[in-house]
Amino acid sequence: MSDVQTSASRRDLRVVLPGLMLAILLAMLDNMIVATAMPRIVGELGGLSHLSWVVTAYTLGLSVSTPLWGKISDLYGRKNIFLTSIVIFLAGSALSGTSQGMAELIGFRALQGLGAGGLMVGVMAIIGDLVPPRERGRIQGMFAGIMAVAMVAGPLVGGFLTDHLSWRWAFYINLPIGVVAVALIISRLHLPKYRSEHRIDWLGAGLLSVGITALTLITTWGGSQYDWASGQILGLIAVAAVTLVAFLFVERRVAEPILPLGIFANSNFALISVIGFLLGFTMFGAINYLPLFQQTVQGASATNSGLLLLPMMGGMLVTSLISGQVITRTGRYKIFPIVGGVVMVGGLLLLAQLDVGTTRLVSSLFMLVLGGGMGFLMQNTLLISQNSVAQRDMGVASSTATFVRSIGGSFGVSVFGAIFASRLRDDVAARLGPQAAEQVDKAGGNLDPSVLSTLPAQVQDGFHHAIAYAASTMFWWAVPFAAIVAVLTWFIKEVPLRSGPVGPRDADKQPEQDATQAVATAG
Repeated sequence: MSDVQTSASRRDLRVVLPGLMLAILLAMLDNMIVATAMPRIVGELGGLSHLSWVVTAYTLGLSVSTPLWGKISDLYGRKNIFLTSIVIFLAGSALSGTSQGMAELIGFRALQGLGAGGLMVGVMAIIGDLVPPRERGRIQGMFAGIMAVAMVAGPLVGGFLTDHLSWRWAFYINLPIGVVAVALIISRLHLPKYRSEHRIDWLGAGLLSVGITALTLITTWGGSQYDWASGQILGLIAVAAVTLVAFLFVERRVAEPILPLGIFANSNFALISVIGFLLGFTMFGAINYLPLFQQTVQGASATNSGLLLLPMMGGMLVTSLISGQVITRTGRYKIFPIVGGVVMVGGLLLLAQLDVGTTRLVSSLFMLVLGGGMGFLMQNTLLISQNSVAQRDMGVASSTATFVRSIGGSFGVSVFGAIFASRLRDDVAARLGPQAAEQVDKAGGNLDPSVLSTLPAQVQDGFHHAIAYAASTMFWWAVPFAAIVAVLTWFIKEVPLRSGPVGPRDADKQPEQDATQAVATAG
């Protein structure tokens, strides 16, 4: 690749990067804003019993569509498919804002989720097309910053819009951002073209969608709406098992599989997929109840809940940027997942020490350590995934990395939520008696801080101890899973990162060439 072509590619990236950053902000910001507006939505539309489906519908749309967007973009071209996903997301946003009933809102949120899956995958795959792996860490560090902005700004923006305008603006706010993103991408995004047969594995896509839907419902309903041993959950487990086994059978035989199983023959890709699942499982599962601890035990304001996780986001942002810069300069990346795994274990061990006497400053320092470990891991696992496949499979690699982390997070939230609720109930029963424990069961482990503050001081103290105990126990349970991540990172093979764009004819050969170069370097 000539210096002129490389310079042109970098110029293309600079002009289109704002559009890509706006697109990823849309997907990340939406859930944070909507969560803040949910009480007003229920107050106007009613349907409190269906409230969870507003979130579940979005999650289902996102989970089901993520693997499909990656493959479709590999087949039909990244730009047009990415623009399509933005339009679908914006249509779902506009329709959600006009909803006149809870059923309408749930349906439109599902549509929004379908588009969001394409946003997440599309941005990462486009970066994979425009930026050589050696320089990709620096760019992905910027996207870690977008995540931090979304986590902090989402609740604040959502609260402002809900209080001063209407909950409908929690959805309408996406429209001007999306229009600017579409304009920038249409006018400035120019991607290399890769030829591929235009065949879609519809049977595989259908089986995968059913299997993912069943998995998502298992993690959403299990232990909360239905008992784990109930007929509903066992039936969903059976559906998931049958459809996913059938999916694997189909994928081994079709000409153009929706998920090419051959990419898992690459040891790095297979290993990093397992690490991504465990990372999502540990990260999302363990930190899910941190705001509850801070709002109840430490008395933090629920209005500023996004700010409570700022130390963790800050740690993640700093280490993402540092590792990205070092990788760009040196081309070496293996050390960062290893360090990240060790630091994440340390952060979880620190958080396992939480009790009623832990101050906000101390818990913030603990979260800073955890965030630092996550920053070394999150963006670099995606980088390794993309560097392990041919250019023609960049979309599939990006969607698979995103998908396994998302599914891991869903299972983590469900499993750790069950652990939290069980330990909370046991400690409440020991301190306040069985009747109080029954109230915990009715709440499903979710306790409203504003309600707790109205209880007698002795009862509040008992609940505070129980919540601290449950949170500490949950982090102790997370440590072994994080330790597995730390061990697995040692087995990553450091395949040299490509330092220039890959041409279409070289795309299929590149991973093998990189592997050969790695062996030569090791020798």
